[in-house]
Amino acid sequence: MKKNMLSSLRLTFVLLLLLAVAYPAMILAVAQFSPGKGEGVKVEFEGKVVGYANVGQSFTSDSYFWSRPSAAGYNAAASCGSNKAPSNPEYRATVAARIDSFLVHHPDVKLDDIPADMVTASGSGLDPHISVAAAQLQVQRIASKRGLSTSHLKLLITQVTEGPWLGLLGPSKVNVLALNLALDHLQPR
Repeated sequence: MKKNMLSSLRLTFVLLLLLAVAYPAMILAVAQFSPGKGEGVKVEFEGKVVGYANVGQSFTSDSYFWSRPSAAGYNAAASCGSNKAPSNPEYRATVAARIDSFLVHHPDVKLDDIPADMVTASGSGLDPHISVAAAQLQVQRIASKRGLSTSHLKLLITQVTEGPWLGLLGPSKVNVLALNLALDHLQPR
């Protein structure tokens, strides 16, 4: 029994060093080579931090492009999905309310034309991107609120669109914060 106890304590100590010291130190070291050095990439506008490049945030004004809905309320400390099945009545009611709200602000859009990413939250609840189709769908609303041409806004979307990773993986997407900052550079609020 004494032999087993000593083996167990040694294993515990080795795993404690490996998993509680060595692994976090290795992750911290790797993070130092990433943009933002593991702290996230802060985005500044007119000398103020307005957000982080890879964390979604809420935009509700009709003069801005809207983000994807968040199940976490755009709180990075509470990152989560809704964990509700599409058949869940509460989830269906939430999505229906989002659709109704979207249609109120976009009377020229048909129900079938609304991309899923405008009415459903991502798995993390913090996705900073929307699809190119979701951005294009909002052009008319923003053009009328800001007095800009739709062609100018479509060009702006094209300029901030990020292609697939390594040119192969995933769809093209638009970072909403980057798009809205480009919009403000174009025409301040």
